Amino acid sequence: MSSQIELQVAAVSDAEAPHHRLDRYLAEQLTDLSRSRLQKLIEQGHIQVNGHVCTSKKAIVQVGDQIHITIPDAEPLDLQAEDIPLDVLYEDDHLLIINKPAGLVVHPAPGHEGGTLVNALLAHCDRLAGIGGVQRPGIVHRLDKDTSGAIAVAKTDQAHQHLQAQLKAKTARRDYLAVVYGAPAADSGLIDLPIGRHLVDRKKMAIVPEEKGGRRAVTHWQVKERLGNYTLMQFALETGRTHQIRVHSAKMGHPIVGDPVYGTGRSVGVNLPGQALHAWRLQLEHPVLATTIVVTAPIPATFTTLIDTLRRRNAATTARI
Repeated sequence: MSSQIELQVAAVSDAEAPHHRLDRYLAEQLTDLSRSRLQKLIEQGHIQVNGHVCTSKKAIVQVGDQIHITIPDAEPLDLQAEDIPLDVLYEDDHLLIINKPAGLVVHPAPGHEGGTLVNALLAHCDRLAGIGGVQRPGIVHRLDKDTSGAIAVAKTDQAHQHLQAQLKAKTARRDYLAVVYGAPAADSGLIDLPIGRHLVDRKKMAIVPEEKGGRRAVTHWQVKERLGNYTLMQFALETGRTHQIRVHSAKMGHPIVGDPVYGTGRSVGVNLPGQALHAWRLQLEHPVLATTIVVTAPIPATFTTLIDTLRRRNAATTARI
């Protein structure tokens, strides 16, 4: 059954009134619902103001306005829950953090209708329907199929809204480890180059000027260990563009080992399941408890094998010199 909410607009000053758009006012009053979900309810005609359906999110509310909201049942997911094992790093009633293995697609897409993290989540949690979108219930941010590591999942609309706001405000921290080809001249640095869809190969991302559709992308990097002709790097995302670290590291002249799209294809003698990129650490503010959560995702065995192999090679080369 759908639920009903009745609101009466409290007094606002003339100076404040222009800022009380319907969607903003409702987001302030109904903190359990994300602003994006409220906007969809407005667009779909589920909100009435003074007895009349209002489909404009920009409508200005007035003192004394009566607002009636109908929240329909969540749309049935066109997805099947699948009993796929999950490596849970943190879980409570509001939030779930998973250590995603390389090879697991995050959400359904053409060619990957099943066997995704979302399918696994639907079996693990029974209240994700409608949170963050029908095909991406609970998903706050993405990891590429062949990137492993920590990924956060919201269990409620309130948590989803709060976590996405942290990402937008850059208060959440996402640290990655990667093994790249070559040896950067410096020990740390910052890459501030816009990323967009490749202008020729639309299946790839690339450095694209903002006037041609690129969006600002900022990546901080630091050398963790030098391994001869390879380097173990730590990357921290300030923005979250598709393939951001992979594109930026390749632009540096140091593509990630094992990257089939932006890498060189050179063999390192280790059978990697994907690019050597791991979402190692995730730090965020709990959406309800006002505490800081720091979760570290254990490094996959193949990643550790790669590092150990490169260490042995580097030691042997140094010994011969």
